[in-house]
Amino acid sequence: MPNHTRIYREEAEKYDQLIAKQPNLGPCMEEIRDYKGLEIVDIGAGTGRLTTVLAPSAKSIIALDASESMLQVTAAKLRKAGLANWSTKVADHSKLPLEDQSADLIVAGWTIGYVANTDVQNWKRNIEQVIAEMKRVLRPNGTIIIFETMGTGTETPNPPLFLKPYYSLLVEQYGFSHKWIRTDYSFDTTAQAAELTRFFFGDEAASKALQHHSSDFPECAGIWWLHC
Repeated sequence: MPNHTRIYREEAEKYDQLIAKQPNLGPCMEEIRDYKGLEIVDIGAGTGRLTTVLAPSAKSIIALDASESMLQVTAAKLRKAGLANWSTKVADHSKLPLEDQSADLIVAGWTIGYVANTDVQNWKRNIEQVIAEMKRVLRPNGTIIIFETMGTGTETPNPPLFLKPYYSLLVEQYGFSHKWIRTDYSFDTTAQAAELTRFFFGDEAASKALQHHSSDFPECAGIWWLHC
């Protein structure tokens, strides 16, 4: 399995090529919360998959990530779009560098799972800390939206076993609502599909991409949300 920490630190541009092949998630988020005019925080923002969608309609948006390299890509895209209502900060999920009750909406895309899976020591405590921090930063009537994987290379949900307990806790202990969607990749060619899936997901995913005989590659994602 590729080293995602190294990728986020050293190959942010190539990672951005991968996620650029996925659909715009703005409509999914807008169904949960109308984000026009809101002050928004994107934790684990990466190269701006969610930030760049939300920023044009937001009052302000702060992109947080542990990787400065990833945030540099986000910043470049926001500058290119001519936006000035944003900022970026290197941050850890367990201690957000933000004031109490300073945001209306917090989004987290494919990021909390890195500290909340059962292969990580104290994973339950990690979830508790992250959710407590998000609630601290949210204003009354604020909303949290979390995206996580439900399986890459699959047309129906098939989440990794080490993430299932985390997903269950979100619903059963923390009261999140939940649904799943397709976030298929639309690559330019089958060769590109194999190259980029191997880069981030490994050889097994690349083999599936080649066997699929298509430039499209299926993926499922889960969306969890909580109105506080």
